[in-house]
Amino acid sequence: MIKADKHLFSYPKYWAECYGRAKFLPMSKAEMDELGWDSCDIIIVTGDAYVDHPSFGMAVIGRFLESQGFRVGIISQPDWNNPESFKVLGEPNLFFGITAGNMDSMINRYTADKKVRNDDAYTPHGEAGKRPDRSVIVYTQKIKAVYPGIPTVIGGIEASLRRIAQYDYWSDEVRRSILIDSAADILLYGNAERAMAEIAHQISMGRDISEITDVPGTAVVRDEVPQGWTVVDSTRIDWPGNLKDIPNPFEANPYEYEDPQSASCQSKQDQVRSEIDDPANIPIKVVPMPLMGKKGLERTRTVIRLPSFEKIRSDSALYAHASRILHLESNPHNAHTLVQKHGTKEVWINTPPIPLNTDEIDGVFDLEYERVPHPTYGDARIPAYEMIRFSVNIMRGCFGGCTFCSITEHEGRVIQSRSQQSVLNEIEDMRDKVPGFTGTVSDLGGPTANMYHLNCKDDEIQRNCRKLSCVFPTICKNLITDHKQTTELYRKARAIPGVKRVAIASGLRYDLAVEDPEYVRELVTHHVGGYLKIAPEHSEKNTLDKMMKPEMKTYDDFKRMFDQFSKEAGKEQYLIPYFIAAHPGCDDEDMLNLALWLKKNKFRVDQVQTFYPSPMSLATAMYHSGKNPLKKVTYKSESVDSIKDLEQRRVQKAFLRYHDHRSWPLLRQALKKLNREELIGDGPNQLIPVNDPIIKGHHKGKPSANKAGEKTRSFSKNRNRRTGSASRRSANTAGGKRR
Repeated sequence: MIKADKHLFSYPKYWAECYGRAKFLPMSKAEMDELGWDSCDIIIVTGDAYVDHPSFGMAVIGRFLESQGFRVGIISQPDWNNPESFKVLGEPNLFFGITAGNMDSMINRYTADKKVRNDDAYTPHGEAGKRPDRSVIVYTQKIKAVYPGIPTVIGGIEASLRRIAQYDYWSDEVRRSILIDSAADILLYGNAERAMAEIAHQISMGRDISEITDVPGTAVVRDEVPQGWTVVDSTRIDWPGNLKDIPNPFEANPYEYEDPQSASCQSKQDQVRSEIDDPANIPIKVVPMPLMGKKGLERTRTVIRLPSFEKIRSDSALYAHASRILHLESNPHNAHTLVQKHGTKEVWINTPPIPLNTDEIDGVFDLEYERVPHPTYGDARIPAYEMIRFSVNIMRGCFGGCTFCSITEHEGRVIQSRSQQSVLNEIEDMRDKVPGFTGTVSDLGGPTANMYHLNCKDDEIQRNCRKLSCVFPTICKNLITDHKQTTELYRKARAIPGVKRVAIASGLRYDLAVEDPEYVRELVTHHVGGYLKIAPEHSEKNTLDKMMKPEMKTYDDFKRMFDQFSKEAGKEQYLIPYFIAAHPGCDDEDMLNLALWLKKNKFRVDQVQTFYPSPMSLATAMYHSGKNPLKKVTYKSESVDSIKDLEQRRVQKAFLRYHDHRSWPLLRQALKKLNREELIGDGPNQLIPVNDPIIKGHHKGKPSANKAGEKTRSFSKNRNRRTGSASRRSANTAGGKRR
């Protein structure tokens, strides 16, 4: 992997390291007194319960800052209506770190149908209502009212995915960057240890936070673009076909703008520079986006101007264009700084941080975590913790690029893998420390189960790559697909004394798995407990292309391999496929074909996913704009239809549950509209019956007979994108969050 210039743990320790490690980061003045602290250097405010476990963001960032010598306190789920809740630890010496928690607060509270959820997996007893909507904005504004003048650093999934103007599903409008709405001083996006270390140490040395404007992985608000920069103008999508030079509004005489590579222009520039004592006074250059590749621009002094908030709010095609540019500028080795005007202010998004190398990510996960909730919660059950307390995260990032998922936008495409020894050490620590461990490791995974140590074969190729996915439409020839390290890790984990079983619960990327039959054999023989979850997401190519997912042939290839190795192992095992309804580009006919595929393959899925337009994802850009940002966006470019009517979304969801009698009235109407009434009847080749039959109960997971006598298998396991998998994917941004 390409290395960063500065090692994550190379900073000189802050003077407060003399206090040593706290058993738990304090949540009260009494705990601070026991530690001998008169104050905290940094206070993390989070919307989650404090669990000292490396799958919880506040713990990862808190322990990391502690390792740098800082005294870190936690304010967990404060009462946002009571200013005193933000005073429980006093005033921090350096800054507040603010996060909504391991989940976006809006997704945490509302379903895809915008209904209020009745639980919160990250709260004791699963109690709902313990965090406000748009938590980062609310917490930051409350803190600024209570402690004016104290720096505020926001991060986590909620801040990360709202770093630029973004479509907001819940209000059905484009909202401003969260930096503007919260009035925070700086935003950290993605896995934020690098940025957090740099900011914390700079502030501790007396630097004002307003002066910290160029740290990778951060976003700030500026008054204007600094002098000496080149601005690539990407504010429009209707550039004339025969584009030459355009006036430069920043020049003294804008109509004399020339190609900066021409000899005459170079001579003029040299003359101007010789007359300017301060390099900061070098004029800004403006280059139209279509000419960007022809100018030989210096990346570190070039910023791409996105369409303004005001423009994309009123022009959805420009929104899709801005989304495309953002995603193309996501490789930390070649990305450009981005800027987007909000009124008179400029939201300045620095380039993504260099991913952690193996030694660095080991250092983060090898920090001493108690691996249990803070004692103040007593015996209260925290559902998200219960889900992941016996799991181990082995990597970060995802190069799949699925358009409906925000992992890539948050964690990046470059896989950051721990060493095998670090993972094995954590399993032993879990075995020895966590109450209730019976010998079963519930998961070795992360955003996916099988991208561990899979990366580009060549650093130079990786430096220059701008692909949105390494596996779509086909697997890149430069991608390492050998799962040898994962297979070895599984074998070593099983051999640890006291470990009886190692399960793999993270979603499997089966298109990668088929490239390594030995890995599939190992997985199927030893790590599947009857069911293995995978995510084809759909059966129809048109919809799969909008998702950036492989065609069903790959699923068929994997199923044959899975069945063969299960038989060889003497096991009866089944795949649990997950699907999405109402995805952009998916019409009712596509859903009908998927329902027919499910019936043909004898699947009855009980819990299904309706497309949820999360901030910043490419599919959300399709949903809002009606354009396809996977291709160049113009006013005449490919259109993408999306189902937005709530009743129609329910119809598409009903197709996935063709076997549920409650879906039949909707499906009968839909089939009539599609002129497919021949599918209504009691025959084996028909989808639903004419009338509602007498409903008989059946047991989950066991074969049950429908009226036609065909045997199907019913699955009620849920793709838990809210608790377990979300927890594993969601630590390590400013104040917390991996996903």
